[in-house]
Amino acid sequence: MDLQWWQKGVVYQIYPRSFQDTNGDGVGDLPGVTRRLDYLASLGVDAVWLSPIFTSPMKDFGYDVADYEDVDPLFGSLADFDELLAGAHARGLKVMLDLVPNHSSDRHRWFLESRASRDNPKRDWYVWRDPAPDGGPPNNWRSFFGGGAWTFDETTGQYYLHQFLPEQPELNWANPEVRAALLGAMRFWLTRGVDGFRVDVIWLLGKHGEFPDEPENPDWREGHMEHGRLLHVHTQDLPETHGYIREMRAVLDEFSRPGFERMMVGEIYLPLEKLVTYYGKGDECHLPFNFLLLTMQDFSAGAVRDLADRYDAACREYDGWPNWVLGNHDQHRFRTKFGVERYRAAQTLLLTLRGTPTVYYGDEIGMENVAIPPGRAQDPSGLRQKDNPEASRDPERTPMQWDAGAFAGFSTVEPWLPLGEHASVNVEAQEADPRSDLNYFRALTLLRRQLPELHGGEYVSLDAGHEDVFAFVRSHAGQRVLVLLNFGAGDLTLDLSGHASRASAHAERAHVLLSSTWREGHEELGGVRLGGYEALLLRLP
Repeated sequence: MDLQWWQKGVVYQIYPRSFQDTNGDGVGDLPGVTRRLDYLASLGVDAVWLSPIFTSPMKDFGYDVADYEDVDPLFGSLADFDELLAGAHARGLKVMLDLVPNHSSDRHRWFLESRASRDNPKRDWYVWRDPAPDGGPPNNWRSFFGGGAWTFDETTGQYYLHQFLPEQPELNWANPEVRAALLGAMRFWLTRGVDGFRVDVIWLLGKHGEFPDEPENPDWREGHMEHGRLLHVHTQDLPETHGYIREMRAVLDEFSRPGFERMMVGEIYLPLEKLVTYYGKGDECHLPFNFLLLTMQDFSAGAVRDLADRYDAACREYDGWPNWVLGNHDQHRFRTKFGVERYRAAQTLLLTLRGTPTVYYGDEIGMENVAIPPGRAQDPSGLRQKDNPEASRDPERTPMQWDAGAFAGFSTVEPWLPLGEHASVNVEAQEADPRSDLNYFRALTLLRRQLPELHGGEYVSLDAGHEDVFAFVRSHAGQRVLVLLNFGAGDLTLDLSGHASRASAHAERAHVLLSSTWREGHEELGGVRLGGYEALLLRLP
């Protein structure tokens, strides 16, 4: 197999505010990530993705960028970043940055110029519109964070667009000067040695040029996110967005060389059939982020098998490489969402399906959502939508749990968000336990790295004969690994004798490569034992 690093490897997302504080301000920083590079290397991951570190007023914790070519002092300096990058590369780790091209901070010099007057040269760098005839907003477009997507500017008498906070004005990607400036920022970091980008809300870059109202969503129900009240047909997934992405991809290709590609992951929340179009013809996203596992409501064996089959087939239609995600900074922890019992089966699923897995910091030790007292809430999405308890992203952004100390080894002072139950769920305790969640994660990544069939082989799902079991085979060059995931509580015995392929004295015996219960030995394919919620990897004869 001739695979790139981003195809074979595992990506590990770090939310820098919550990973490691080194200067005692309760907020994580870049020297903290550098301090933990040996730990990251020990996990068997291949790349580190850093959520935004650019200069920012932090209204949305870095997703409101005031300077695309510098590091915010909260996290350190460019010199600190260079040290992190060099240290990561020395350990064989790639580094990806979080690019936020759809909107900037209202404190960015571009926007300060844009709002200064209607005839300012940068006026058209953002999306400005006259008021409606009644003086109100130009249309009914809504913000992801609740409320309307337009804010009136008294100085110039027009509204500007923001699909998130009013402090995050929307850049006008229809303006070639804007595109050139953002592509220039990409070149700045690529020249510095960055290996790739995760691109924020990439499917939102295009907007309908006539700004019509968006239709009501007939399926929306009270209590759900307010943004879902409309069908966003004029602000999402527009045809011109694909052209913008191709321009970004061309910049990455400028810095690639044979055997080593600079890569791009695009954040895209769309149905499967639309998601895969963002591969383009091999000239758009290397990986359009697949959040379908992360957002599914029915986490059952049958539903997961159906999704895996359909997604794998759709990727092949576009000659695209699959990818899988179970957690990120915008979604609740999967151990909380899918249940403690199914945690290891879900972890195994993520790391054994065909494609590139992305792991969220702390998921390797089984961190869960943390209840945030009202007085400690930070997330603007939750603060602006207090009637919806699901709107806040604080519960999944809490500090990394390194040890059982007062501040979990994260800081020497009270952290910016409350700590979780870290007395036992911490790195130090799990390092000492050979059967811990952390060491199970390491066993999975080691096996994945060692076996070509797991990091690059074919995928075929099987009928295991029980509705609670998702079974699939990963194969390469005649070698096959059978993955069995029990989504139910009951112990099972499965007849899988039909999947032996070699005529030998031991054709009916399969070697146990790894079990979530740490059992070893062999299994007779005519009667494979599978415990409740167990994940089992077998070497097929």
